[in-house]
Amino acid sequence: MAGMKLAVTGKGGVGKTTVAGTLARLLAARGLRVYAVDADPDANLASAIGMPAAAVEALTPISEMSQLIRERTGAEPGSSAPVYKMNPRVDDIPANMSVEAHGVHLLRLGTVKKGGGGCVCPESALLRSLLTHLLLHEKDVVIADMEAGIEHLGRATARGVDAMLVVVEPGRRSVQTAEAIRRLAGDIGIARVALVVNKVTAADADFCRRLEQDFDVLGCLPFSEEVRQADLNEAAPFDAAPEYVRQVETVLARLEERG
Repeated sequence: MAGMKLAVTGKGGVGKTTVAGTLARLLAARGLRVYAVDADPDANLASAIGMPAAAVEALTPISEMSQLIRERTGAEPGSSAPVYKMNPRVDDIPANMSVEAHGVHLLRLGTVKKGGGGCVCPESALLRSLLTHLLLHEKDVVIADMEAGIEHLGRATARGVDAMLVVVEPGRRSVQTAEAIRRLAGDIGIARVALVVNKVTAADADFCRRLEQDFDVLGCLPFSEEVRQADLNEAAPFDAAPEYVRQVETVLARLEERG
C-alpha cells in the first residue's frame, strides 16, 4: 500500500469521513507515512483521525492563506486577476503546512468562495496544483476525503488516483449518488470505483447482495453503536470502536487483494 492514492466520497451523512479517517489510521499503524487531505467543505476529518484539538485549531485551511496564495500565484486572493500562475509551486506545502498525529499528516484544503464573477481563480489554481502534486508526485500514501462530487479532481489529477471509494448506506438515494459519481469518475479517467456500504443492519443483507451485481463492493460495515458514541464524544473510531476498525481492515485487505 506504500504510495497508494485513494479518494473517498459519497452522499452527505453516510459516514465517508469516518471511513477515510479510519483508513488513514490503519495505514499509518503499518508504519507508512500518510497524508490525509480534507477536501470537504464540511471539514470533520481531523476528529475522525483523532487529531488533538489544539493542533486542529492551529491548522489554517490552504484556501485562507492569503499571503501564500499571493506569493505563489502572483495574484491577490479574492481577485479576478487576468494574469496569474496556473501552476504555482506547491511541493513544499504538504510537509510544512500539515499537522501530524498518530502518524497521519492532515492537510485542510478549505473552500473557494464564489463571487458574482464565479470562481476566484488564484485560490483555485493553488488548490488544484496542490491536489495534483499530492496524487501524482507524492511518494507517500494519500487519502483524500472529498465532497459528494468530484469537483476538486480534473483529468490530469485523476491519473494519480488508484481507486475512488464511494461510501453508501442502505437506501436508493445513496446508490443514486454512487451511480452519478461512477459516471463522473469515468468521464475523467478514474478506472477503479469501488463501494463501501456503511451502517448495515441484519435487514440489509439483500441490499448488499444486489449492489454486488452492479458494483465492486469492498465490504458492508455493520451499524456500530461504538462509532456513534465515538462521534458524540469527539473520539476517533480507531481508538474507540475496535470491531468497526476490524471491519474496515477487511475492506483494506480486499482493496489490496483485488489490485
